Amino acid sequence: MPQSNALLRDVDAHAEPQAAQPQAFELRPLPGPLGAELIGLDLSRELTREDFARIHQAHLDHHLLVFRDQRITPRQHIDFSRRFGPLMIHVLHQFHLPGHPEILTVSNIVENGKPVGLGDAGKYWHSDISYKALPSLGSLLHAQELPSEGGDTLFANMHLAYDTLPEALRNAVEGRRAVHSYLAKYGQLQKEGNWRPNLSAQQVAQVQEVSHPVVRTHPENGRRALFVSEGFTTRIEGLPQDESDALLAELYAHSVRPEHVYRHHWREHDLVFWDNRSLIHLAGGTPDHLRRKLYRTTIEGDAPF
Repeated sequence: MPQSNALLRDVDAHAEPQAAQPQAFELRPLPGPLGAELIGLDLSRELTREDFARIHQAHLDHHLLVFRDQRITPRQHIDFSRRFGPLMIHVLHQFHLPGHPEILTVSNIVENGKPVGLGDAGKYWHSDISYKALPSLGSLLHAQELPSEGGDTLFANMHLAYDTLPEALRNAVEGRRAVHSYLAKYGQLQKEGNWRPNLSAQQVAQVQEVSHPVVRTHPENGRRALFVSEGFTTRIEGLPQDESDALLAELYAHSVRPEHVYRHHWREHDLVFWDNRSLIHLAGGTPDHLRRKLYRTTIEGDAPF
């Protein structure tokens, strides 16, 4: 006797959930010194262990991944990011996405006289949150609204920068440590634009300067990389300030030589995931009259060595 529709629905309701199937996505290395794009992967779907293992290895191999056409919610963005480690909450709580403090809004949009996000983010080359004792492992930036021109992001491969250091420079930085500070350019940025709010005493207490090796060893791939940037590094310890400034200037110039740099031209719904232990990055700039908005999560790393 055939079962009733009601009985069939009851059986379906109590059936074991079907296991997620691996996604058939393609990995395409980008032209240049770093990066790969992933085609055919949908981060709104559940990832299998095999999917995640492929993504993790690709990130280590290429230092930057571009996930194309990701129609994901802020919660999905956060959940995927958190699979790589704890998330860091940016000191500028003024630009947290409402309801999602794990997300920093990066935007040049002003509504009702107030900026909706940090409009001058990335104006200087930097590695995200290198000014903490536990700097970032990586950041994930998801395009929400893109300008018709401009808005590129540049990335420099700091493994290549170290590998190609002239012998004199390599000897000069061997065993050295440098100081990183969130406030390194903050006052200057306040003078140059209207994006940076005055920091409260509580906020200043969250960003006390720290010391890190000038050359760090990547904890997962074992490669050495320069770990200084014009955005957050203020001085090399043990050197007079003028000698420190001169040495840092040489390192900065060498790091961003054209052969070390990839320029990312954003497409709608791109999600870009880069390794802050391997790369520094720079905002290419957006015309003031064109709107740009992206959401960023940042993963906590470990103490550089």
